[in-house]
Amino acid sequence: MKRGAIWVLLTCLIVTSLVLVSCTKTTTTSTTSTTTTTTASTTITTTTPTSATNTTTTTAVTTGISTTGHWWDSLGTPQYGGKMVIQTALNLVSFDPYQGELNNQVFTGYLEQLFMTDWTMDPSVQNYKLSFWSNAQAVGCLVQTWEFTSPGTFVLHVRHGVYWQNISPANGREFTANDIVYHYNRMLGLGSGFSKAAPYWGTASTWKSLTSITAPDKYTVIMTWSTPNPEFVTENMQAPGAGLSIECPDAVSLWGDLNDWHHAIGTGPFILTDFVDSSSATLTKNPNYWGVDERYPQNKLPYVQTIKYLIIPNQATALAAVRVGKIDLMDSIPLVQAQSMKKTNPSIVQIQIPTGNAVTLDPRNDKTPFSDLRVRQALQMAIDLPTIAQTYYGGTADPWPCPLTSNYMVGWGFPYSQWPQDLKDQYTFNQAGAKALLAAAGVANLSTDIVVDSAADQNLLLIVQGYFAQVGVNMEIRVMDSASFAAFVSSGHKNDALAMRTQGALGVTYYPLRQFTKFQTGASSNDMMVSDPVWDAFYPQALAATSTDALKTLLMNANKYAAQQHFAISLLQPMQYSLCQAWLKGFNAQYSAISGFSGPLLLFEYGARFWIDQTLKTSMGY
Repeated sequence: MKRGAIWVLLTCLIVTSLVLVSCTKTTTTSTTSTTTTTTASTTITTTTPTSATNTTTTTAVTTGISTTGHWWDSLGTPQYGGKMVIQTALNLVSFDPYQGELNNQVFTGYLEQLFMTDWTMDPSVQNYKLSFWSNAQAVGCLVQTWEFTSPGTFVLHVRHGVYWQNISPANGREFTANDIVYHYNRMLGLGSGFSKAAPYWGTASTWKSLTSITAPDKYTVIMTWSTPNPEFVTENMQAPGAGLSIECPDAVSLWGDLNDWHHAIGTGPFILTDFVDSSSATLTKNPNYWGVDERYPQNKLPYVQTIKYLIIPNQATALAAVRVGKIDLMDSIPLVQAQSMKKTNPSIVQIQIPTGNAVTLDPRNDKTPFSDLRVRQALQMAIDLPTIAQTYYGGTADPWPCPLTSNYMVGWGFPYSQWPQDLKDQYTFNQAGAKALLAAAGVANLSTDIVVDSAADQNLLLIVQGYFAQVGVNMEIRVMDSASFAAFVSSGHKNDALAMRTQGALGVTYYPLRQFTKFQTGASSNDMMVSDPVWDAFYPQALAATSTDALKTLLMNANKYAAQQHFAISLLQPMQYSLCQAWLKGFNAQYSAISGFSGPLLLFEYGARFWIDQTLKTSMGY
């Protein structure tokens, strides 16, 4: 059977099977003021001090909360008690942040970071569905306030009244500035007896700009950075991740490492009380936790008594557990599975969330014929993105191409809606134009191949293969398991044509400065092997920027240049879904609330602030 016939048949089947999935929306009633102030060169955040006492909070239903006129009133009245059950696909192999992102979602139940996102931010101002929160929307967690006293000198003021969990050897002692110093010395080999040759995070290039860290007193930390740009410093300090989770120095000193779960000690809202290898992990309420709910400051956190992780690698098995009410919240669910759940369990809340990256095809920009801009542009024009959005994604994905910075990152980058028409024309489905460009480049009949990660969307790739065939491009698909793909493409750079990851090179939602390195010569994320002096100049300029507005202008220019050069072939940014049981409250579309790659929003921020409506759960027969 010819490829074109295969494509037509596949497309017809997809059109028949896909329908639009409905999603819930959050109603905004008013905007609350925040306590964050930003200037061109300084970020100073002040939060209301919390008085922490070593007392046990009772598990009674919160009472006396009247309507305040805040946007979160529609989420209901918080309650104490109950158990929240969530799923993780990966087994937990370490409980030490020194080992990196191996089980970040569990780290953040009992460990905390210096900063967190502003839980009171109005969804009309900050899109909770994205992983990105600007530095201006950060508030203090383990630190209370901070400022730059001079370029490159970052001073942190530690929050008073924070205590380590009452577990030996910490035994509930107060958290101090020396604990922060110890953490960064250990991670980066800056002191405390740790060598620069050994630490895990010593290989992270952005952290090499941190040259020293000291504690002049119990509640003050002074960091010295060789890169004076305040945005660079705060992006490193405030982006969520395991490397920023502060572990207990007493435990490391006693045991050497924290790989054994019994050695897990933190300052967080939950205590790791049980772990069964390849089965489950249990976090229990920390009775002496310092934090309160920023939306309801009279409420001590956390609300739920227990969080239980069920380690279920198979998604179908996990979804079956959701159907019978055994799992309360599961995220990163593809469209087809979400549609099926909607039919069998209409009471389960489904929230539509953009994926963290768009899907792309990544051509080797240093290899012929893909080193010719006309070839890359022709491949883009050969693909009918609006039809794919309507048929394959059932109208749930936006139909336009993605710039480097996601179209959903409002206020940043260069969204498609702002593109000039001549640039839009380069991304518009135009088979005649694609053929003409290929002919001009001398490859009117091109035979090539694509190396694809087995976890990527191969059905989508078959559709693209059909479009390419219609303009004279014969693309052979070579599938590799994820480990082999990483070795062959990401680290080995042995592919000589096209590649396709599970997450593409465009539509990114992470911190702006990091986006400038996406196509930088020699960068680990540069699978396309771009080497362009115009692009390489953007990052040094961004580091030299002295204001957020200047940074935004540079990022807009970088986005425009990347789109003009077609470094990567843009497909679309599909939606994924969070599935939430009706009785789990406080959840309002937080991106990757429980899991995810490349820095999920932290569970301690969210898990401690969710609650179970136990009356509703009982009334539903669970």
